[in-house]
Amino acid sequence: MSGHSKWSTIKYKKGAKDLARGKLFAKLARAIEVAAREGGGDPIANAALGQAIDKAKAASMPNDNIDRAVKRGTGDVEGAVYEEYWYEGYAPGGVALYVQILTDNRNRAASEVRSTFSRNEGNLGEPGSVGYLFALKAYLLVAGAEDDVMMAALEAGAEDVQPSGDLWEVTGVPGDLSAIRRALEAAGLEIETAEVTQMPSMTIPVAEDQARRVLRIVDALEDLDDVQAVFANFDISDEVLASLAG
Repeated sequence: MSGHSKWSTIKYKKGAKDLARGKLFAKLARAIEVAAREGGGDPIANAALGQAIDKAKAASMPNDNIDRAVKRGTGDVEGAVYEEYWYEGYAPGGVALYVQILTDNRNRAASEVRSTFSRNEGNLGEPGSVGYLFALKAYLLVAGAEDDVMMAALEAGAEDVQPSGDLWEVTGVPGDLSAIRRALEAAGLEIETAEVTQMPSMTIPVAEDQARRVLRIVDALEDLDDVQAVFANFDISDEVLASLAG
């Protein structure tokens, strides 16, 4: 499955995210704040916080920024209070879009999401229209020999390992992300992506002539300040993804 997680990884490696590093750090900080507010400021006791911090560090977010975000979340430092909302809809071709919002102004976020769907050939759906297609999973994108990846991942509790081009997609229970990652690293394998994400139960094949339209609305939504993440169930070939990222 070459889906949204793979697209995000390719864009990041191509340097697209570096052009908006401040915006990326702001989104990562929001995730840290919300996790700290909901589960406390100890990343060992609060798995969601630990994962948010790991993701921030993987993006080279400075430790001072991370520490401030944790303190804002725990209330030690004053800051905005972000609430989570979800919007559901479709990209061109019937691709499902599941949009996570972290915002301190729901009306602003709703208006921007609606207009972005409208401007980019999308259709905003009703609550529950696509959410049932996604499930929270540990997701890792790994480089290495098949036997090495299989052995390390499955012994650490991964549910599945599937090929994705010259890489391997490893999935499992969200709480097992850290254990799977440690096992893969101990086996000397290179990890491209390691996150807890919404994974689709089914995918929609997207041909090259339509891929650009689908990715345009995904990128436009991700560019909104209040949008934390966009999850999609498109299946686009690795070659097309790499070409469009370039």
